[in-house]
Amino acid sequence: MPNIKPISDLRNYSEVLHDVAVGTPVFLTKNGRGKYAILDMQDYEKTQATLKLMDELAKGRESGEKEGWLTLEAVEESLGLAHE
Repeated sequence: MPNIKPISDLRNYSEVLHDVAVGTPVFLTKNGRGKYAILDMQDYEKTQATLKLMDELAKGRESGEKEGWLTLEAVEESLGLAHE
């Protein structure tokens, strides 16, 4: 279950930070609506890495659709791998 707290709980920020752990962010509300998320640094870095990977995959797909896809043999050849 998500950990949701009003932003006013930041007055005692050490208790709010105590509730933040890997895989368990704390969501802060302002005027009853979701406004902020406090993440563990490991979760933040994982999210950033995922976004970067998704961006690179999208670029690869776009390139393949525009310029054509490579065959397995062409990829192996460009990587210097022997195909048996």
